[in-house]
Amino acid sequence: MDGYRVLIADDHEEFRRGLEALLAATPDVEVVGTASDGAMAIALALDLQPDVVLMDLHMPRVNGVDATAQIVASSPHIGVLVLTMMEDEESVFAAVRAGARGYLLKGARRGEITRAVQAVGAGEVIFGPGIADRVMAYFAGARSRPVADAFPDLTERERVVLGLIAEGKENGEIARQLGLSIKTVRNHASNIFTKLQVAHRAQAIVKAREAGMG
Repeated sequence: MDGYRVLIADDHEEFRRGLEALLAATPDVEVVGTASDGAMAIALALDLQPDVVLMDLHMPRVNGVDATAQIVASSPHIGVLVLTMMEDEESVFAAVRAGARGYLLKGARRGEITRAVQAVGAGEVIFGPGIADRVMAYFAGARSRPVADAFPDLTERERVVLGLIAEGKENGEIARQLGLSIKTVRNHASNIFTKLQVAHRAQAIVKAREAGMG
């Protein structure tokens, strides 16, 4: 591919321009548009079909969580990377449930931001270091919940695979542990995501850990 096409959505003009300048100087990244509120972000995302939307959460008209949900629902191939001041667990999980593939705080270093844009553009899921710690802390008390009746649509094998996904294991590691091919694990993961009605791995991990798995 020629590079990652990025839409920036943030209501602070100075910060927005700073991001635009940073990404314009980043190899393989092209800024195709900017939005100052959530409604504009939705409209431009649908029109421009970028690879990545860099999304603030606190914006006028439509907030970043609702904008993320609408963009991902209509164009699931678009990766939303949240870049915000909001670091509370409720905001993080609201964004992930809405379909965000990444979450960084605005204090992140310039290199972290560009790396995250490229990672989300490549289909990866990424959390800033502080956010990853909060994700793990949030789930610390969830392990004691009963899981026997969780996700009744899953087969026993799918339940095992989901548990390993919830532990943070990648497909190759799961394949080795279960004695399966990577293709088989990918197929199981795809079926799991469909049954859980999630768009990607991060959302599946959230659902599984909230149910006490992982």
